[in-house]
Amino acid sequence: MGEVWGVLAAILSSGLGGTSIGATRYLVHTIDPLAIGSFRFGIGFLLLLPVALLQGDRWPQRSDWTGVVGLGVLYFALFPVLFNASLIFTTAARGALALSTLPLLTMVVGGALGSEALTMRKSIGVVIATLGVALALLSNLASAPPGAWCGDLLMVAAALCMALYSIWSKPFIARSGPLPFTTVSMGVGAACLVLISQARGSFAPVAAFEVPQWLAATYLGAFGSALTFYLWAFALARTTPTRVAISVTVNPITASLVGAALLDEPLSWNLVGGIVTVFAGIWIATTASRRPRPTTQSSQTPIDLSG
Repeated sequence: MGEVWGVLAAILSSGLGGTSIGATRYLVHTIDPLAIGSFRFGIGFLLLLPVALLQGDRWPQRSDWTGVVGLGVLYFALFPVLFNASLIFTTAARGALALSTLPLLTMVVGGALGSEALTMRKSIGVVIATLGVALALLSNLASAPPGAWCGDLLMVAAALCMALYSIWSKPFIARSGPLPFTTVSMGVGAACLVLISQARGSFAPVAAFEVPQWLAATYLGAFGSALTFYLWAFALARTTPTRVAISVTVNPITASLVGAALLDEPLSWNLVGGIVTVFAGIWIATTASRRPRPTTQSSQTPIDLSG
């Protein structure tokens, strides 16, 4: 049952991540990627810290701090810069599809590092879910701005950072709680981004912020950071990295649904078909095939031959 909760938490995390793409796209032409990451993870850290202190869970051990700091820089400093920068060059649809390579990357890297066994069922599920994303975004993939390939590559690089974080963070989360681990690693990444942003003068445009920009930045911090990444760590504590990573295919689906609800964008046949295909792939990859165990001689009831 714990694994089911892990998969559900990962799906909810990815769903919230999909809604964050809109807020990021809104801010990316106002302030640079470093400043957006500073707001997103700085606000997220400030929201998580008091909750983590009140919860009283185990904090990362002294011997784990080097690894936790390294993962914080990888995921909460390098990842958002690559993610936000990619959306300058490519469309939201193409970026979402590039990010959906995450489960494939996680499965391959996890298998290469020996942290997770590759299975045919998982592989089929990941491929089906990724095809579902492509189907859902079919009508938006044809148009691409000049240099979109650069944004696509940046997003794949961001997905690789996410895959490595998902694989390497599991033992650290096991030794401390998901909330303290996420709080510390997010705080490290946020501090890096704030310092670099301050040195570069990236916060200068903030003086011209109006209510919509502040609302977008606050949403990114509260829902696109604090809640999203706590749920991701919660999921990693309960199931395998690939089963968590495949949930990212929900990301572009929720982004499209938000567009339909708030921007009156039509729900086309390919979006509906993509939603069905994505969830079919997730179901295949996250459920184990039930095979009857072979009966062995040692497991049978002994037969009395004495009489």
